[in-house]
Amino acid sequence: MISLKQELKNNSYPGRGIVIGRTPDRTKAAAAYFIMGRSVNSRNRIFVEEGEGIRTQAFDPSKLEDPSLIIYAPVRVLGSQTIVTNGDQTDTICEGLENGLTFEQALRSRRFEPDGPNYTPRISGILHVAGGEYGYALSILKSDDGRPQYCSRFTYTYENPAPGEGHFIHTYMRDGSPLPSFEGEPRTVGMMDDMDAFTEMLWSSLNEENKVSLFVRYIDIATGQYETRIINKNC
Repeated sequence: MISLKQELKNNSYPGRGIVIGRTPDRTKAAAAYFIMGRSVNSRNRIFVEEGEGIRTQAFDPSKLEDPSLIIYAPVRVLGSQTIVTNGDQTDTICEGLENGLTFEQALRSRRFEPDGPNYTPRISGILHVAGGEYGYALSILKSDDGRPQYCSRFTYTYENPAPGEGHFIHTYMRDGSPLPSFEGEPRTVGMMDDMDAFTEMLWSSLNEENKVSLFVRYIDIATGQYETRIINKNC
């Protein structure tokens, strides 16, 4: 297990990141999603609530250039399942689940983002909370060593996750040109019972210049009730 705080502080540009886990007291499923940006277009965003999920939105519509890869619904809820992703594959997953596909099968129709030379990975997560049971999965679709003709697909499933543990996956290993894609398995990180303290830790650990928005949700495993926190640098 690594320190999520130190992992973030030591990386000026992890890009977009998903954290999913279980609180130490065993009672809550926890999920977080953050976005960062280097360009004016990427930084010109906020998270807004939409139904039980959220959507990205231009903070200043007059500065919006290309919305294709930055305006999407990162979080949607489908029954007892909460989907968290870094792109419009959120909708792909929801549609697939509604048609009887699994999380992994639904993503078969998608690849990494067409933003060469970076070829940003598509990272996705799903939380299942029902009947007092909890499990989650994470996925990454990435180019094979930066070669756009090859797509590598990895899915990691965590059944009955251990209390106090979570997993962190993000798009880039570090800043660079081109940006190097995430490597290896999702990092095992420590979780916190206090949702506000967890939110503050995440936000304060992200690079001040590059951070844009943060979403955190804690779901009561026994009841399915949830609480949400959203922080936008542009507000």
